[in-house]
Amino acid sequence: MEPNPRTVLVVDDEENLLSALQRTLRRENYTVLTASEPAEAFAVLKQRQVDVVVSDHLMPNMSGLDFLKEVRALHPDVVRIMLTGHAEVSTAVEAINEGEIFRFLTKPWQDAELKVALHLAFDKLATERTNRGLLAAAHHQRVLISQLERQHPGLRHLLRDQDGALVMDKEEEATLAIG
Repeated sequence: MEPNPRTVLVVDDEENLLSALQRTLRRENYTVLTASEPAEAFAVLKQRQVDVVVSDHLMPNMSGLDFLKEVRALHPDVVRIMLTGHAEVSTAVEAINEGEIFRFLTKPWQDAELKVALHLAFDKLATERTNRGLLAAAHHQRVLISQLERQHPGLRHLLRDQDGALVMDKEEEATLAIG
């Protein structure tokens, strides 16, 4: 069991489709949440951490594309997948370019294709989270090095051996020990 359950929010105005998607994903290690319209989905997104949103395109009150664009603006870390029965090239291009949709799947979906898309979405999410952690660590390291450089001018110009260890002569060791 993973420390953070993987959460998928499925948004579609067809109740039978929501049930079918829940059945398809019940054996996966996901928490599957559903919403029958974008307004309900936004309420879920305010209350719960969601990793991936799978949305239909043609829904009353708001298109899936507009919904996913807004999800991107409000929750940029959420991976977005569009699932639609009306797969037009122009819609797919707009979804990818404007909504930064991770995958564009068609109805009726293939279970294996959906599961692979979700698996890849979670891999992407894990990689992005790791990258953010590494960037934060690198930033923290730069701040520490800058502080050390201010406290010990010339510290960045120390020599290192082939293993990366600092090379100092006795005079430098004495100066650092005193300072």
